[in-house]
Amino acid sequence: MKIYTKTGDKGKTSLFGGTRISKADDRLEAYGTVDELNSYIGLIRDTQKNKGRRAMLKEIQDRLFTIGANLATDKDSKKNQVPDLLEADIELLEKEMDIMEEGLAPMTSFILPGGHINVSYCHVARCVCRRTERLTIKLTESVDVEPIIIRYLNRLSDYLFVLSRMVAKELGVDEVPWNAREK
Repeated sequence: MKIYTKTGDKGKTSLFGGTRISKADDRLEAYGTVDELNSYIGLIRDTQKNKGRRAMLKEIQDRLFTIGANLATDKDSKKNQVPDLLEADIELLEKEMDIMEEGLAPMTSFILPGGHINVSYCHVARCVCRRTERLTIKLTESVDVEPIIIRYLNRLSDYLFVLSRMVAKELGVDEVPWNAREK
């Protein structure tokens, strides 16, 4: 089987279930951004020495494939072909955040992204996650989207922020607080 099918050469693609839609459709924008986010999570996973964290990031990547499949599936065929996102998936993110936050200093101001390339990867992924969430919310205006998907993406962006702080701490990078310019 060849990777290229030529069926998208005229700007259309197929959803799971067979419906053909424009490649400029909001649905593709949403699940394409899920794919982009998944790639950034892979980049973060590649930088981690902690085996438990690498396993957690792989778990997140698996859940992002679930989300992408859900967004790319015709409503009528969803129940038969798409794995579910579960409350336990959100609870896992929350649990991991709680564990990381135990070892972090309390925040007293906004933090400027950066300080080390691995910290910056986390912040870029967080921003892409927020964009994914916004695009998915926009998609709900025209397509039924499981509410748990939006909740998962919201929690994932929080997780990525906490992860950026933990990675900074582990690397000995000082967090740079944002100080508003005085008028």
